[in-house]
Amino acid sequence: MSSAAIAPSGQTLTRPTLADRFIPRSAVNNALLITGGTVVVGAFAQLQIPLWPVPVTGQTLAVMLVGATLGAWRGASALALYMVAGLAGVPLFAGFAGGIASVAKPDFGFIIGFVFAAALIGWLSERNWDKRPVRSLLAFLGASIVPFVIGLPYLAFALGTLGLPNDVNSVLVAGFYPFILGGIVKWAIAAALLPTAWKAVRALDARAKR
Repeated sequence: MSSAAIAPSGQTLTRPTLADRFIPRSAVNNALLITGGTVVVGAFAQLQIPLWPVPVTGQTLAVMLVGATLGAWRGASALALYMVAGLAGVPLFAGFAGGIASVAKPDFGFIIGFVFAAALIGWLSERNWDKRPVRSLLAFLGASIVPFVIGLPYLAFALGTLGLPNDVNSVLVAGFYPFILGGIVKWAIAAALLPTAWKAVRALDARAKR
């Protein structure tokens, strides 16, 4: 195996994602990978990690791993499908939730943010940021922050419509501070997994060349 993947046209992909190294790009394969990414995020959303001060789900970890593995547009598409399917009633959201009423929930903004987080980490991965530890740490840190950039203003708006306090401190207490530790753990896991996976790929390449 070489360090590049092959596109359907026969052209070499100079910046393949991890998925490209094992699955050739085609319309059918892309659709399967996008659907698979949606299923993975839905499954991880049901996993709870017992951390202080609140349990957290594996949802954000899956978002980052799917985005990094599939790349920008396929990762974003997988998360967009996750959001649309959940709104359509498929119980993919945390706690097996789903349905159009999810839009009114204060945390729905984070689900919107997942689409952009997957796009960002996918874009960076296509530019090799997921292959080396330091750059991987920076890339996944950025992807970890994106859901909060969208989710916290949405949370503030939703709290306000419910007649609840939605000042900056109240929003941070409700949607940011409790999740710092869990976010750090998931960031570290994702940032370590991708360089490790690429190291294994390079080892396979070296064996194939012998």
